[in-house]
Amino acid sequence: MTGGGFDELALTGRARGHVQQYGAPVVAVRFAARPEVADAFLALRADAARAGIDVVPIASWRPFDAQLRNWSRKFAGEAPLYDCAGAVLDFAALTPPERVRAILGWTGLPGMTRRHWGTDVDVFDRAAQPPGYRTKLLPDEVAPGGVYARLHAWLDENAARHGFFRPFRTCRGGMCAAPWHLSHVASAQAALAALDVDMVARAVRASDLPGRDLVLDMLPALFERYALDVDPPP
Repeated sequence: MTGGGFDELALTGRARGHVQQYGAPVVAVRFAARPEVADAFLALRADAARAGIDVVPIASWRPFDAQLRNWSRKFAGEAPLYDCAGAVLDFAALTPPERVRAILGWTGLPGMTRRHWGTDVDVFDRAAQPPGYRTKLLPDEVAPGGVYARLHAWLDENAARHGFFRPFRTCRGGMCAAPWHLSHVASAQAALAALDVDMVARAVRASDLPGRDLVLDMLPALFERYALDVDPPP
């Protein structure tokens, strides 16, 4: 067992004993998280509700196989790839290494994503949505005048008070800016400290990940750029 109650299978998304499932009547959309993370998130949600903001999780814990499906569709060109401004990339013009980096701009590598830890959750404000609106999780939604601008102004003032930070608040050359991605400081920092590149390599090597050999060749640099180089907690 590694620090913070995480073992290798949990850290790489191949076990789920560290998370619990939550749903109605607690929150209208189901999500999974570590219990201490869920408690902190629900307190944040209740606080935001008093300001007229309906914070709803759109993504949370995700196992290796689910992350692998996302990766596979994007690596095959069956789902769009975006640059960090939210513009669609020309898939056919990308070399295989460029394809890997383009996927990783918005989608974590199976075995190396914070999604596996049960410490992170993507959010939107259901109260701000026009009728029929579908959340895209792209930069225009959180920019000034965007549909979720008020939510993010509130998070600027209140997320840290509830124990959360935004590891992808800015783009540091790896993951694109994703300010809707909240991470529980104490739990996520413990998970990150316990994870190492060899764990990720073992998970990838044991899988049928498209581009597996290329990813394994690139992995030391990818680990530094996409796993370690994130915005620090306040």
